Amino acid sequence: MKRFLSVFMAAASLAALSGAMVQAAEQPKAEQYTYGTKLDIAKVISVEDPGNVCEVVPVHMVYEDHQGQRHVVEYSVMGKGCQGN
Repeated sequence: MKRFLSVFMAAASLAALSGAMVQAAEQPKAEQYTYGTKLDIAKVISVEDPGNVCEVVPVHMVYEDHQGQRHVVEYSVMGKGCQGN
């Protein structure tokens, strides 16, 4: 029984790892945003939180264009740690 559980846990771990690897492989390379860049955004998938720092930090937005292609754009924002200063 212990051997079965060990084999089952190992198989489950490998399945989760391979799923994460496939998802990472499907994620397109981040495009650097510059002022004036035209973006064809049909649907926003996710936007990173800049964190609780008081400085300009890079964040990523994942979106789909009107053809259903997924894109990742990197841009700079001010962190959230400056409020109250």
